[in-house]
Amino acid sequence: MKNSEVKELSNTELQEKLVDLQSELARMRMNHAVSPLENPLSLRAQRKSIARLLTEIRKRELEQVNK
Repeated sequence: MKNSEVKELSNTELQEKLVDLQSELARMRMNHAVSPLENPLSLRAQRKSIARLLTEIRKRELEQVNK
């Protein structure tokens, strides 16, 4: 998920996407512990996507406070 895609989402969509990505990351970690993933770098990409969402959520929170 790219930054431009994240900025287009509404606040509720950001929260929903965040929950989905976090649950998917947990599932991927569990699967990786049992048997190696085909592409272990997908774990890193998932974490970065979660970080992008969290950053955008925090940015919007700060904008609301500063208004």
